[in-house]
This record gives sequence, C-alpha cells and structure tokens, in this order.
Amino acid sequence: MSARTEWSVSAPRTLEIEEEVTALEVRVVGGTVNVVGTTDGGRPRVEISELSGPPLTVRQEAGTLTVTYDDLPWKGFLKFLDRKGWHRSAVVSVTVPTATNVAIGTVGASAVISGIDGRTELRGVSGDSTLVRLTGPVRAETVSGRVEGQAVTGDLRFNSVSGDLTLIEGSGATVKADSVSGDMVLDLDPAATGTDVQLTTVSGEVAIRLPAPGDAEVDANTTSGTVANAFEDLRVSGQWGAKRITGRLGSGSGRLKVTTLSGGLALLRRPPSPDDRHRPPSPDDRHRPPSPDDRHRPPSPDGPADTTDSPADKKVL
Repeated sequence: MSARTEWSVSAPRTLEIEEEVTALEVRVVGGTVNVVGTTDGGRPRVEISELSGPPLTVRQEAGTLTVTYDDLPWKGFLKFLDRKGWHRSAVVSVTVPTATNVAIGTVGASAVISGIDGRTELRGVSGDSTLVRLTGPVRAETVSGRVEGQAVTGDLRFNSVSGDLTLIEGSGATVKADSVSGDMVLDLDPAATGTDVQLTTVSGEVAIRLPAPGDAEVDANTTSGTVANAFEDLRVSGQWGAKRITGRLGSGSGRLKVTTLSGGLALLRRPPSPDDRHRPPSPDDRHRPPSPDDRHRPPSPDGPADTTDSPADKKVL
C-alpha cells in the first residue's frame, strides 16, 4: 500500500510527485485550473503559480493526487455558494499521464483540460471550461458556466442550468446534453459515423452543423421557436407554433434527437473539408435528382437552405 504524502501550500510552489498517479482531483475557488496529459514518461507535476486566501492541500495517496481546500468537499460541490468562499483564488497547473482519470471542481474559476485518455468529470458553478482532445468518457455539470469542447472523441454527457455548450469537431459515439436556458452549438466531425446525439433544453437555442452527406435519423422539434434547415432530405412540418424537422440522412446509422420548448433550432450544412473537395461523387450524389429549388438558384457552398422559417438567432457557425 502506498504511503500518504501531503503538502500544505500557502505560497507559489512547484511539486514533483514521485509516486505513480492514476487519478487526479482538483477543487478550487477562483483562479484557473490547467490539466495536461502527457506521454513523455516524466513525473507528475503540480505548479501553483498564484495563491491568495487559505492554503491549498496537495495530497498523494494510493495513486490519487488531490489538490484542494480542506473545506471544499467533492460531495455537494455545486452547492458551494457561501460568500466567504469567494475570498480566495489559485492558479493551478497539473501534468499527469494521459491515462489518468480526472475530476475537476471549480467555483468561479476557469478550467482547461487537454490530452486526457482516461475518464474526465467536471463540476463548475460559474467558471468557463475548455476540453481539448479528450478520448475518454466526459461528464460535465455546471450551474452557469460555459463548456467548450474541441476535438473531443469520448462520449460526452453535459448538464447545466444556464451554461452554454459548444462542441467543435466532435466525434464521440454519444453526445447527451440537457439545460434549462443554456444554448447548444455542435459542429460534428465528418469522420464520425453512427453518432448518437440527444439534446434537450427549455429555452436555450440549438444549432447543429452536420457533415454532408450526413448519416443519421433526425427528429428535432421546437414548441414555439424558429427553425432553419439546410438539408433537402429532411422535412419541416408545422407552420405556426410547434415545428418539427424529421427524416433520414444517408443510411441513417446515427441518431439526432433535439427537443426545445421556446428556443430556436437550426440544422446547418458543414462546409466540405479540403479532402472532401477532391472526393469523387458517391452513388447517392450521382443518382439524387435535383430539387425544384436547386434549378432556380446558384449553388451555395453551404448547401440548400429550407425557407420555412428564419434562422435561429445568434447561431452562425
């Protein structure tokens, strides 16, 4: 059994961890958290470059590296809104092996997590978070903090009250997101196939940019919001009040399910990548007849747009 090693850090300091690290837990109030996964075989490293307020405790035990305040438990973390907690701040940077399981909790602090292959769990009250090149499963919960994912290939689960979700070049097998008023913007990687996307929001707006040709069964609806659809293979039903976009793109191996009560809804066509421009036409491309609208308008790099309604506000990708 590994011995327990603990440091109380009250001033900027850098620590090199000699024991193996398989799990990382960081909980801070104010400031910034940076976590980087590395494959260089170096020792795990904790750098606290700025610190105000009470000391941070750094603990290493049984493969778990923890950086936190003693009065900030993980359980019930999102309820930590006591005003006395705001009189503290820390800038913490941690380097760990890519296979490490990471759990980050922030109150009014920003977080950047990159290069992690293990499981990632994020809980934030009001700080914004950025997730880059995560290949393991990701779960993010926020109250009002925004979450942006870049090249996330692991399954993603997102829950928020009013925080926004932005996913760029997402290619995970599963994306599930729920919010009350937060907006959702997704840009799906053309290389991803069979992706299961399920988005639910009450008043948040939703914009999804899909590769063309796509490959999904689509069922997207809004009770009172506007809709925009750039795919001729999808049908928009409903003229007043509730509207629905349904249909199949490609073979329909994936699924896109979107529900919003009063938010706008937009399904946009992803511009082709440089490789796509030199790709020979697929059989579907060659045998698909042109629509009547196509005969009377010049081609657009973004593809045909449904004119049933105006595009959702603020959703331009």
